[in-house]
Amino acid sequence: MSFKKLTPLLKESLMRIGYEEPTPFQKTILPKIKGGANVFGLAPKNSGKTDALIISTIQKLKAEAYQDSPRALIFVKDKKAALDLESNFKRFTRGTDLRVYAAYDEYNIDFQKDEIYYGQDIIITTTKRLSKLYLINGIHIGEVQLLIVEDGQFLASSNLHADIIRLSESIKKCQYLIFADKYYPKFEKLKNAFMSNSQLIEL
Repeated sequence: MSFKKLTPLLKESLMRIGYEEPTPFQKTILPKIKGGANVFGLAPKNSGKTDALIISTIQKLKAEAYQDSPRALIFVKDKKAALDLESNFKRFTRGTDLRVYAAYDEYNIDFQKDEIYYGQDIIITTTKRLSKLYLINGIHIGEVQLLIVEDGQFLASSNLHADIIRLSESIKKCQYLIFADKYYPKFEKLKNAFMSNSQLIEL
């Protein structure tokens, strides 16, 4: 897939950043995601996984803000990962009205609840913080179209996958993407829960 098939605002962002062509991993995975498939995207560091995640999310949301409820949830390991990904996203969303928000544990949850209430399109969050926000009615996930795990290796040595499975039960219809360096045994639980027809893209 070439970048020519992306929405115009996203193409403009890629040109501004200096992106000339997709990486081999992106050429393979972006068409699958654009087609609506649930995907496990497995590739080593520096293969373009994070940018593929960002490009796919912006494309899915048509590079436009819409109402108040988030339409994309992205799970990350910790505060640093949340802030890093938020910063990366904002490189691509400049020139659009998409709203990107990082929610993490080391911040007042009532402030986060208020900031999310006023409208966000993309929520980057740790699993524990999202679970707490959901329990106090601090976030509405009924409009989520895309649920993503970035660098899913953090799930391999924890039970955090259980939080994601519980939250997925409250989402009606959604596309699921898991990015990691390799396929971990814990991914089987995610596959059985909501990714039974997923495709495996491996570099």
